[in-house]
Amino acid sequence: MRHRKPEYRKPEKKPLAPPARKKQSTLKTLDRVLSKAGICSRTEAKDWIVRGRVKVNGKPIKDPDHWVAIDHDQILLDGRPLRAEKRLHLLLYKPKGFLTTYKDPDGRPTVYNLLTDLDQWVFPVGRLDQDTSGLLVLTNDTDFAEYLTNPDHHVPKTYLVKSSTLLTDEQLDQLRNGLELKDGPTRPAKVKRVRDSETRTFFEITITEGRNRQVRRMVEALESKVLKLVRVAIGPVRIMDLNIGSWRHLTPDEIRQLRKAGGGRTERPPNKGEARERPPLDAPEE
Repeated sequence: MRHRKPEYRKPEKKPLAPPARKKQSTLKTLDRVLSKAGICSRTEAKDWIVRGRVKVNGKPIKDPDHWVAIDHDQILLDGRPLRAEKRLHLLLYKPKGFLTTYKDPDGRPTVYNLLTDLDQWVFPVGRLDQDTSGLLVLTNDTDFAEYLTNPDHHVPKTYLVKSSTLLTDEQLDQLRNGLELKDGPTRPAKVKRVRDSETRTFFEITITEGRNRQVRRMVEALESKVLKLVRVAIGPVRIMDLNIGSWRHLTPDEIRQLRKAGGGRTERPPNKGEARERPPLDAPEE
């Protein structure tokens, strides 16, 4: 019996492993890096940089728009390495008459006058106007603030309204269905009549936008006026037993709920064919 020679087979070439990719650095402007660290506002960061308090890799930088690689560059503030502050998430019951700003040139009281026991910097998430009271979130967490204020996320805010006239069911339906304002149609709102007096209507309205004085303008479109306005809830978080003028830390569960409070990225009604820009974090809501 003749034996066949074993066939010779070329060894299969193993595919070469892809070359290791270098991690790309995240570039941000210097003023943004400082504000994202939760130690100051963007405006304060610009001022600190211009005044020469910040060094990058040992060199003083006075340009707030200087690009830095946050993964590689060493940033010093007053000679000390920049470190992110502990994230704070506060809930304040703002009284009427207080401004939602850091300082007022006319010396009027601001919400910061109510934060006397706080030793870290925070900023308001959106604003309530001077004549509006109610819930206001303050934080140094810019990502959290951006989520709550971005109109694409539809985070609901609920207000208790006292109108100057008796409102009919048809008028409340107009609020529910959305009505036309100067800056475009409003999204449909949730509206609940609370009670009526002889000449006034008290109702709750939940909106998912943050336009300037929106609730007041919606009521004025009904040929009435707002006599009293209180924001009683942001998403699922309500005033409950929080006293007017006082503040507390949001619980971890409340923070999680607020991060999920939005209804998604559906489109708002078109504004005369033009896209409406997202308001800045400090845009007044009421």
